[in-house]
Amino acid sequence: MKIKSGFVLEEVGGEYLAVAVGKRAKDFSGLVRMNGTGAYFWRLLAERDMTQDELLESVMSEFEGVEREQALSDILSFEKKLRDNGILE
Repeated sequence: MKIKSGFVLEEVGGEYLAVAVGKRAKDFSGLVRMNGTGAYFWRLLAERDMTQDELLESVMSEFEGVEREQALSDILSFEKKLRDNGILE
């Protein structure tokens, strides 16, 4: 999975927002709110195409003490949110 081109992540008042820019803004006029963990996932997926397992391994190495099951649950929830909004390739 990878973030489609034409979407950017902005931090506004301590909140992270995914917004469409350029031509993409014609088809997507909303925004997607996310927390710091979501912003971390976003940055990884904006860099390159990653599988769920690769994303999980990155999270597990970055955040000490996180439970694997919780990390996977967070990834699945975030992925669903992005897919539902047409943001993932």
